[in-house]
Amino acid sequence: MGIVAGLDSSAEFTRIVVCDTDTGAVLRQGYAPHPGEPKAVDVDPQTWLLSLGEAATGGLLEGVEAIGVSAQQHGLVPLDAQGGLVRPALVRNDKRAQVAAADLVESLGGRQAWAEAVGSVPGAGQPVAKLRWLARTEPENARRIAMVLQPHDWLVWQLLGRPARRTTDRGAASGTGYWSARTGTYRPDLVDLALGHQAVLPEVLGPAEAAGTTPEGLLISAGTGETMAAALGLGLGPGDAVVSLGASGSVMAVHHEALADPDGMITSFADAAGMHLPVVSTSNAVRALRGTAEMLGLESLDELSALALKSTPGASGLVLLPYLEGERTPNLPHSAGTLSGLRRESMRPEHLARAAFEGMLCALTDAMDVLRGRGVEVRRVFLLGAAAALPAVQALAPALFGAQVVVPQPADYAALGAARQAAWALGVARGTLSPATPPAWQGAVAQILEPGEDLPAGQAVRQQYVATRDQIHPGAFGS
Repeated sequence: MGIVAGLDSSAEFTRIVVCDTDTGAVLRQGYAPHPGEPKAVDVDPQTWLLSLGEAATGGLLEGVEAIGVSAQQHGLVPLDAQGGLVRPALVRNDKRAQVAAADLVESLGGRQAWAEAVGSVPGAGQPVAKLRWLARTEPENARRIAMVLQPHDWLVWQLLGRPARRTTDRGAASGTGYWSARTGTYRPDLVDLALGHQAVLPEVLGPAEAAGTTPEGLLISAGTGETMAAALGLGLGPGDAVVSLGASGSVMAVHHEALADPDGMITSFADAAGMHLPVVSTSNAVRALRGTAEMLGLESLDELSALALKSTPGASGLVLLPYLEGERTPNLPHSAGTLSGLRRESMRPEHLARAAFEGMLCALTDAMDVLRGRGVEVRRVFLLGAAAALPAVQALAPALFGAQVVVPQPADYAALGAARQAAWALGVARGTLSPATPPAWQGAVAQILEPGEDLPAGQAVRQQYVATRDQIHPGAFGS
C-alpha cells in the first residue's frame, strides 16, 4: 500500500485528493479558491501556487509518494528566454481572440486544412489563437516570448524546482492547436504562423512517464488537462462516451484513433492513457432549459422537469430546435431557435417543457451521431453536469441516446484522474505496473439507467426531431 495525490488547478480553485495507490480510495481532501478575480482572463500564475499551498495545509500531503497535476485548459503561459513571465497568463475561452482564431483559419486555407493538420479548428480558447492575439495586439510582448507552456505544464515545472527540462503530456498538447494527436508531433510552423517566430515547446511525455522527481524524492507524473484527467478518473474505456450538460454541451468518447474531420465538427484530443478523445460540442444545452423556464415563469429547472414529465413522448408534436446562440453542431453560427408543431392541443406549458428537454437531448444525440458516423462505438453514456440529476433528463436520456446511461455521483474526477496517473507513474518506476495499463481503481459510484421498453418511443421522438431539423435546415449535416 502507498499514498499518492492528485491536484486539479481549475479556473477558479485547487482541489487535492490523497488516495490509496492500490484501490484509489480517497483518504484525505483539500480545497482552496484561487486569489483574485474569479472570472479574469489575464492571471498571475503565482495565484495557482498560492491556492495549491493553501489547499495542502494541515499535513494533507504527509506520506505522499507521487503527485499528478491536472489543470484548466484554454490557458497560455508565455515565458521569456530566462523562464520569466512575459505577461500574465491568458486563460479561459477569451473572446478577445475570436478574430485571431478566424484569421488563423483563413491563413492556413480553411477549416479542413486545420482539421487535417492538428485535428481541430482554432477557437478563441486555444493557445494558438492566444499567440496570434498577442502578436497582433501586444507585439512587444510577443517578440519576447521564447517558450510557451500551459497551466499544467507550468505547475509541474514549478513543483520540480524550475528545471531546464520542461514537459507536457499528449492530452494537454492536443488542445494547443499546434500538436497533432494523429501524428503525435508538434507543428512548429503553426506556432510561427500565429506568433511570427518560433518558440520552444515542452517535451511531450507518454501516459505513464514521470516528469521528474523533486529534491525531496517526490515523483511528479506527466500531468494532463482537466478533460483528460476527468476521463481517467471516471475510468472511461472504449465504448464509453461522456455527455456534459453545461450552458453549452459536449459529447466526448474514447476511441482507438484520432479522427480528422473535414467539416471541423470533431475536435481530436488525445487522452491521458494512450487512446483518443474525439469531442463534438454544441452551443446550446442547459441554456435552452433555462430560457424555457423563464418563458413559463418558473423559478427553477426542477419545476421545469416536473412539468415536462406531465407531458408525453413527442410533446404532443412540439419540436424545439434549441439553436438559441447559433449552433456549432451542426455548423449554423447565425441561426436561431425554432419551435415547430404548434397546434391548439399542443399549446400547453407541459408540452413546451417536454419539448425543451427533448430538443436539448436530441441536439446532443446529433453530436453523438457525428462520432458514431465516424466509427466510434457508444455502449455507455456518462452524463455529467448538475442538470444530469434532473428527473426529466434521466427519464428521457437513455431512450434518446439509445444506450445505457450512467449518472456518476458528484466527485472531484479530474483530481482523481491526476492521482491515478501518479499511481501509474509510481508503479512503472518501481516495476510493479505496466506502462500500457493504468492501475485498476474502483469505478465511479453511479446510477445506471437503461432504455428498456421506452426505446421505441425514444426513437419516434428522435425521428420527429430529425425530420423537423432537416426541413428547416436542409443539408445541415450534409444529408
